[in-house]
Amino acid sequence: MPGPAAPVPPTRTGRGTRWRPPRLGLAVVSGESMLPTLRPSDRLLVVHRRAGAPHPRAGGIVVARFVDGTLTVKRCVEPRQTSSGRSGWWLLSDNPERGVDSRHRGPVADDAVLALVVGRLWPRPRVRLARTVL
Repeated sequence: MPGPAAPVPPTRTGRGTRWRPPRLGLAVVSGESMLPTLRPSDRLLVVHRRAGAPHPRAGGIVVARFVDGTLTVKRCVEPRQTSSGRSGWWLLSDNPERGVDSRHRGPVADDAVLALVVGRLWPRPRVRLARTVL
């Protein structure tokens, strides 16, 4: 499961500093590219990025848009420059045999990383309970 996102920094306004709450959203996983971390139909809580919002972190899971318009859920590996020289991210699938990612499409521009995944809402996070022997 992804780690917590960085806190949202305050934004400057003409009258000083004002805190803006994060813009939350939902994403639904389709496909098997993020197995075993995420499964098809998992519901994810995401924080949308905007000016002053948290930046992706290496190891975090994000919602991004490939150049062809495809929305995708992938893991951030490291910052990289795109072919046009813009800052971007190298995004990979957790299940490389099933996913299309930066190995196929190249780095994703920083502004095409739309949201940070902060948790899975449904199904509830999987917890393995130890069996008690009496």
